[in-house]
Amino acid sequence: MLNENHALIFDFPEYKQDIVYLNYKDEEFKTLSKQYHLLDYDIRQLEVVGSPTDDEHMHQLKLQRANLKDVLFQKLKAHHD
Repeated sequence: MLNENHALIFDFPEYKQDIVYLNYKDEEFKTLSKQYHLLDYDIRQLEVVGSPTDDEHMHQLKLQRANLKDVLFQKLKAHHD
């Protein structure tokens, strides 16, 4: 779906408290989270204006977002357990 917001709190509502805590207490998580959200915003902006980039570039951006999300999820899961 185009322009879908993939904010961590929307995608992992069960980890909301962990997300908030780690954003305040873990600098690495905070930095990765900020990178993730900026990348997600950039992707959504490209989608809104009709993807003024080639398919390969858009694929690479989405792959980078997915990889960041995986790293953040592992940190969330480890903190939650």
